[in-house]
Amino acid sequence: MPAERTREHTAPVAAARRRRLRADQARQLADLLRRQVLTGVFSGGVLPHEDAIGTDYRMSRNTVRQALDLLRAEQLIERQPGVGTVVVCEKYSHGLNRLQGLAETLYEQGQVTNEVRTVCPVPAPAPVAGRLRIPQHTDVLYIERLRRLNGLPLSLDLTYVPMDIGSRLLGCDLENTDVFRLLESLSGQPLGTAEITLEAVNADAHSAAVLQAPRGAAVLMLERLTHLSDGRPVDLEFIRFRGDRISMSGLLHRAR
Repeated sequence: MPAERTREHTAPVAAARRRRLRADQARQLADLLRRQVLTGVFSGGVLPHEDAIGTDYRMSRNTVRQALDLLRAEQLIERQPGVGTVVVCEKYSHGLNRLQGLAETLYEQGQVTNEVRTVCPVPAPAPVAGRLRIPQHTDVLYIERLRRLNGLPLSLDLTYVPMDIGSRLLGCDLENTDVFRLLESLSGQPLGTAEITLEAVNADAHSAAVLQAPRGAAVLMLERLTHLSDGRPVDLEFIRFRGDRISMSGLLHRAR
């Protein structure tokens, strides 16, 4: 009797463990396939058959199906009758190796256009004044732009610039020129360094509407404080990227 009870209790535990292991393997496989999906490895944008994927990665068919379900939930692939599983979403690679404007970073991937939604002087809120090292409530130039790549909304950029340079930005072509290029031209010196923070945040109603993203969808928030070569902070930006259209990449060196 005790042995029978032990088997009764251990059987559900073993089954749950198998399900958990399969879910873990599906997640691992999805990570490997995602990279190939985003880098265009699959010929013609069509993934191999489930059996072929299972053979290549030594995974069961159920595990492969779970992995593909995860990628479908991310809207990266979809099943098309008579064709198979196809790639339906392209993400653009945004390099983090160099300090560049968006048009400079993505010039090989298409045309970046800017819709200037707001440009005006505003009193600097305390956090902005502190980061730009100017007195609180001193005017700064506030710029809000919707950035599109190949006509599709990609990012919503909120920018603060000290007014001694910002006043001259007012007469510049902000629709067709990266702010970085204008800052270097107006200041007479190159940009030097930038401090960045990258995190995922939920899109607020305004951002979601502008980016044509679902309300509450996760967006990539890049906060960047850029300095001139002399160390002066000159540009504070809060950039919300559509996470389904951008991926961040970089080359890191281990300090010795």
